[in-house]
Amino acid sequence: MTNPQKAKGDQAEREIAKIIADLTGWPVRRKLGAGRADDTGDLDGIPDTVVQVKNYRDVQRALRDALDDLPTQVANAGVTFGVAAIRRPGGRWFVAMDVEMWATYAREASTPTEPIRFLADELNRLKNERKVDL
Repeated sequence: MTNPQKAKGDQAEREIAKIIADLTGWPVRRKLGAGRADDTGDLDGIPDTVVQVKNYRDVQRALRDALDDLPTQVANAGVTFGVAAIRRPGGRWFVAMDVEMWATYAREASTPTEPIRFLADELNRLKNERKVDL
């Protein structure tokens, strides 16, 4: 017979995996093997990211536990980012990360557009100077 808490956790992982997959188009799914020494989070398919899923009635405890677990899971997985996906009573989900992780995320998220913006500006400048015919 399945442990009711495990069943609740498994269902939460399936639920948030589907939500993230639907929102992003990524092939997100649950990882199997809970409680392993080399824990790498609860979801697979999110680029460079570990996700720790919590579905506790006590949201503060869920947040504390997830944020405590994430550094080890990020290191085990060899990824850059770790987020906690927490289901609030009533079904609303939120994600959280510590400020250092968020700053890394914000820097990484903004970096790819900078070279593209620079190239576009440079092409426009050359076009205006009639050095390039576009």
